[in-house]
Amino acid sequence: MTTLLELQNVHTYYGHIHALKGIELRVDEGEIVTLVGSNGAGKSTSLRTISGIVRAKAGHIRLESRDIIGMKPHEVTAMGVGHVPEGRRIFPLLTVWENLEIGAWNERSRSAISDRMEQVFILFPRLKERLGQKGGTLSGGEQQMLAIGRALMAQPRILLLDEPSMGLAPVLVEGIFEIIKKINAQGTTILLVEQNALMALEVAHRGYVLQSGSIVLQDTANNLMNNEMVRKVYLGEN
Repeated sequence: MTTLLELQNVHTYYGHIHALKGIELRVDEGEIVTLVGSNGAGKSTSLRTISGIVRAKAGHIRLESRDIIGMKPHEVTAMGVGHVPEGRRIFPLLTVWENLEIGAWNERSRSAISDRMEQVFILFPRLKERLGQKGGTLSGGEQQMLAIGRALMAQPRILLLDEPSMGLAPVLVEGIFEIIKKINAQGTTILLVEQNALMALEVAHRGYVLQSGSIVLQDTANNLMNNEMVRKVYLGEN
């Protein structure tokens, strides 16, 4: 498999707090890879560091052979990295249409933007019904659909998903994970951070376990689900 994204010895700080301590991971083209860990382990920081929202102090982040460390977020997006942040972060006063259009900021062709929207509507037909509605008036599930759809409008090669099920009812969570599998099946590589470790491992090919900013375990998703430590600490088994 071709390695699409690779982190080598990445260190990230928040002030004097050493948040990522030499992270090393890779995501191969076509994979779903998940990061498993408790709150504060460094999962979201890993995604923010990849997308350039937080700047790493040391190490390398390579998209294929190009080092993207130090690039600004819009430059990373233009390279093919989409990011759906924790909490969705849609524009609440803009309509669904406007939110989606902003996602295609790097495309000037109106017909191409319309084509991309139609692809989003195939995944999320509810959004087509809400085109003129302001983002802030959507339900939590619809806002999550919009956040993912907006990221897909840039046609990313790899999609960073941060806690896509947060705050959603169980029935909606199942729907979101079905969509994640569909997006991957259509050719988009995914790096997933998710509080529901079991569901994340069920859709992922491989996973990494983070503790206090360091990776302590990596394996196939199936092996991680059967790992005694993972089952006790992250899957809630006695």
